[in-house]
Order: sequence, then structure tokens, then C-alpha cells
Amino acid sequence: MSHYPNSGTWRACPQCGRHVHQRQWGTYQQCPYCHYWQRLTVTQRLQQLVDTATFQSFETTERPVNQLGFPDYAEKIQRAQRQTGLSEVVVCGTVTIVQQPCVLAVMDSHFMMGTLNTVVTRRLLHASEQARARHLPLVIVTASGGARMQEGVYALVGMNLFLAELARLATAQLPLITVLTDPTMGGVSASFAFRGDLIVAEAGAKIGFAGARVIQQTLPVKLPADFQTAEQLLANGMVDAVIERPQLRAYLGRALSNYGIGGQVHG
Repeated sequence: MSHYPNSGTWRACPQCGRHVHQRQWGTYQQCPYCHYWQRLTVTQRLQQLVDTATFQSFETTERPVNQLGFPDYAEKIQRAQRQTGLSEVVVCGTVTIVQQPCVLAVMDSHFMMGTLNTVVTRRLLHASEQARARHLPLVIVTASGGARMQEGVYALVGMNLFLAELARLATAQLPLITVLTDPTMGGVSASFAFRGDLIVAEAGAKIGFAGARVIQQTLPVKLPADFQTAEQLLANGMVDAVIERPQLRAYLGRALSNYGIGGQVHG
């Protein structure tokens, strides 16, 4: 007989199918049977990466607009907002990570699969502008299925505007660190995810452009078991490091310390 309570605290592992009690998932949300890493919310990610009580969110009033008139788009956004408690996919602000100051942007794949739209790109652009204004490194934690189809070309234009801003960040000689988590796909992987001066992937993350199922439906090929994994990308020189979730905060702290950039966190 299980020593865990029965009510509403069990969740099936997406990888092995075993039922795992919430206590067994632990702080870092890892399946104790197959070691699958559960996808994190923004709140969980901040709790794991950021020094206590140092996150200062940037004020934002932008809200998504249904510019193309997609049916039910407004309802889908409202549902995602209720389910996640977020107004959009990304949260940005100033933080310290192991006493190292930076601007941090964290994406949440639980909000419409972390898809990129005009509001998300404006928030990311503002985060980079703040990094330049405060003379701080920029750290972006990606978790996205790509561009949001309901915003079409507007989402793609937003990506280009953000890439232009990242060029200005580079001209200012301020580092960009991208942390690629599960999933990092589509337009996000094709644009800024691999623009980092340091590109870190979380162990076990799925990272690519088109998904394996789409590729196999298009091309008669058998894909390797490690296709589009963080580990495969490291073996092929596409990322600088693959880090286990419990070690990620310490790794980022060391990286930020090595850059040696001290700017203004507050103000």
C-alpha cells in the first residue's frame, strides 16, 4: 500500500507512462523511473534559477490583438491566461543569479505552446533594450513551439525586429546567453535561440525546426533515436554545453561571473 495520499496528486509521466506522485517529481520535476524532465512553468523556472527576492519584472501593458481575425483567437488567449496566470508567453525583468546581475527573459510553453507573437517579441526587444541601458548581460530561457499561426507575418516581422535589436546588443559588447529548454522549435530555434554568445541546452531538451513526425511524413527516412536532442546538438557542435537542470543555476552564475559585467539592476 502506498504511503502517499490518494487525492489529486498523481500524474502520469509523458515518457514512461508510470504514475508519479507529486512528491516523487521533486524540486526539479524529474520522473524517478525514466528520468524524464517535466516541462517547467515560468514560476518554477524562476524559483530554480534566480536568487531569492531579486526578480524585478518590467512593467508591461501590451496585450495580443487579433489582427488577422482568426476565429476563437481571443478565447484561446483568455483560456491560456486563466490556466497559466500569465498575460503572455514570456516574463522579463532584472535578477541576480548566484549574485551575478543580468536581465532575464523566461518563456513558458504552457501558454499556447510558448508560441511567438507580436507581444512576445516586443517584450523580448524591451528586455534587450533594458540590458543595454543598464549595461547588463541578457539571458533568455527558450521554451517554444515556434511562431504563432494566428498572427502570421506579424509574428515573423517581430522576430526580425528582435534580431536587429540583438545586433545592437552585440555592438554594445554585452553578452547574450540563450538557455534552450524543452521544447525549442520552429521560428524560435531558427532565429534568436542560436544567436547567443553562449548557447546552453538543458539535458534531454527537444530542439529543432520541424518536428520529427512532420519530417517523417515528408521524407522517407528513418531518424536516429537521439534526433533533435540537446545531446545530439552538442555532439555536432551546435551548442556549447548541455547541463542537467539541478546544475543550471550554478553554471549560469559562473558564466555571468566570467563575463565580468556589472551594471545597474534596479532603477
